[in-house]
Amino acid sequence: MGIKRNVFISAIILPVFIFILHGCAPAYVPNAVNTPLLSNAGEFHASLATGTSGIDPQIALGITDHFGIMINGSFANRTSDSTDDFHKHQFIEMAPGYYTNFEKNGRFEIYGGYGIGKIQAEFDNIFWRSYSNVSYYRIFIQPSIGFTSDYAEGSLAARIVMLNISQEHNQNTGYFVEPAATIKFGAKPVKMYIQLGFSLPVNTSKVEFNYQPFMFSFGVQGSLGRKEAK
Repeated sequence: MGIKRNVFISAIILPVFIFILHGCAPAYVPNAVNTPLLSNAGEFHASLATGTSGIDPQIALGITDHFGIMINGSFANRTSDSTDDFHKHQFIEMAPGYYTNFEKNGRFEIYGGYGIGKIQAEFDNIFWRSYSNVSYYRIFIQPSIGFTSDYAEGSLAARIVMLNISQEHNQNTGYFVEPAATIKFGAKPVKMYIQLGFSLPVNTSKVEFNYQPFMFSFGVQGSLGRKEAK
């Protein structure tokens, strides 16, 4: 009896929760977390993903054997055929960082960067209207650990974010921790990948804007210049 009741409650609560989650115009949509796991100078990665943050192009390059740089973007232009709901955003960031190898396949990296973006969005239903028209900048630091091989890669990352959002004459600052797990698989130069993560506000009581709490993306990555690990 208890199991049936729990299933019944879940069947009611879950759709309501999904409706509420999507029933707003977020002022912050976190992009996919770039975890290149570089190995050496001259190694280059380029990827393209889609998911909760729209279309996310990313590149990374090993400048030296321990210094790298990555550039990430995120773009979306979603409209509804039956309503006036829409979501548009543009975002770009750059981050230099340090990386190193341990054992044969282990990788550690830490990047820190700065990005700017804009979001325009509207969601309207019989209960409420949600609207966003904001510009923002983001400063972040991102440590990651993982492994690499010719056919598979995996990583765990924790992006720590300071986000400043401006709308008209109002400003608000939020601090987020964004853990993400990424798996890549395929041939040596080209791999498919999938990523799952969360965007968790640290100063919840002071965050006065809607945000996307889940991160999910999948895409393809091409790589050049990786040397064989010794």
